[in-house]
Amino acid sequence: MRGASETPESSLLALFKKTFSQIPVSIEALKGDGSSRKIFRLRAKNLSVIGVWGPERKENEAFLSFSRHFRKSGLFVPEIYAENLGVGVYLEEDLGDVTLFDYLSQNRSKQKMPSEVASVYLEAAQTLPRFQIDAGKNLDYSVCYPRARFDKKSMLWDMNHFKYYFLTLAHIPFDEQALEEDFERFADFLSEADSNYFLYRDFQSRNIMVCGGKPAFIDYQGGRHGALQYDIASLAFDAKANLSAGFREELLEAYLKAVGKTTSYNRAAFMKYYPGFILIRILQALGAYGLRGFYERKPHFLQSIPFALKNLSWLLETQELGVPLPAFIPLLKKMASSSQLMSLGVATKKLTVSIFSFSYPDGVPKDENGHGGGFVFDCRALPNPGRDKKMAHLTGLDAEVISLLDKSPEVKRFLTSIFSIVDQSVENYMSRGFLNLFVAFGCTGGRHRSVYCAEKLAEHLRKNFSLNAPVKHLSLPQPVS
Repeated sequence: MRGASETPESSLLALFKKTFSQIPVSIEALKGDGSSRKIFRLRAKNLSVIGVWGPERKENEAFLSFSRHFRKSGLFVPEIYAENLGVGVYLEEDLGDVTLFDYLSQNRSKQKMPSEVASVYLEAAQTLPRFQIDAGKNLDYSVCYPRARFDKKSMLWDMNHFKYYFLTLAHIPFDEQALEEDFERFADFLSEADSNYFLYRDFQSRNIMVCGGKPAFIDYQGGRHGALQYDIASLAFDAKANLSAGFREELLEAYLKAVGKTTSYNRAAFMKYYPGFILIRILQALGAYGLRGFYERKPHFLQSIPFALKNLSWLLETQELGVPLPAFIPLLKKMASSSQLMSLGVATKKLTVSIFSFSYPDGVPKDENGHGGGFVFDCRALPNPGRDKKMAHLTGLDAEVISLLDKSPEVKRFLTSIFSIVDQSVENYMSRGFLNLFVAFGCTGGRHRSVYCAEKLAEHLRKNFSLNAPVKHLSLPQPVS
């Protein structure tokens, strides 16, 4: 058990030192995945690893056990370097920052799927049966968390999560008894499918990394026994990936071809249940979007709802579920056609975070939007490149200064804390429709540290949010307009 004075960072630093016999030069908090885990990147000379702190010991045990088994099976998952389950931390291979969703977003033009992105998607789909069938044969399912099988009870959990966190929080009326009867009927139908395989549970584009043009796989700690159909439905109907119906079909065919090379299966039986597993995956996603979006007010999840409803509409219009759901289907059709739900998360104007650097002798700048608020951060405790004669004439925009400050552990810690504080306000402001936020960085001369930090915050915000982040350096010569 972690002591009162221990933090996830201190526990990871201690484990890193013990494992690699050196002290990291930096530890950087990475953006979370919606769970309660905390993820960090720790760097030392010629070494970068990912450190994870998780509050659920059983979940950690599942991830570590699965990771080692999948590595032995030749699958591209992170290597586990060390663990200390007593304090809930472990170190794993750093697979980089580019998820398949990032790769798609960066390369897609006018909704067209580029060939290099399509090839990674198809390889991921073709690799999936190796998890489900080959590696799943002798996997230790006793470590599964929170349940060893995606059975009727698991399905009802997901459907009730959807009911209470999406329908209720979206103020969509429903007949509780009639809906419960349909949920029971639907779960019974899906339970007929062969479920003696490994179900990855969250096989989607944000849990697939792109490393050297190849897919690598993470976040399978929720895996358990289950049906084949669920995971390929998760990939093909990943909401914000917004894949075309044609490419979803191509993914499915590539997947089924790979399944056929791995084991004998009945295509008709697979397709009988496939639309139903698409639906329950959409319901699972909508439940998560409702919790994180409606309840926790995180705009990213609200923005995903229209994409999930688009997938739902396609499913209801083109597929037969194979089971009568007299109360549920009309409710789903009403949801899918709701203009109010389809507009969720779509702001008419973006939040603008106005970022300044300044010199304290010249005075702290005022919020130009008149709100009289925002943040002012003092950079004067950071290493000062201006004291080096070689850099005195340079600014925080110059490569030499950037390189020096990039390597500083003090600067890393400073910015990590600031990113966390500003992110909280950005998420809250975006969820409430606010349009302006003020952030300023000050140092002695307003040329090096404050300029560097202002640029780094702008870069961080542009990468992680859909907003405007103009930067103005008050102590540097202003561009001629």
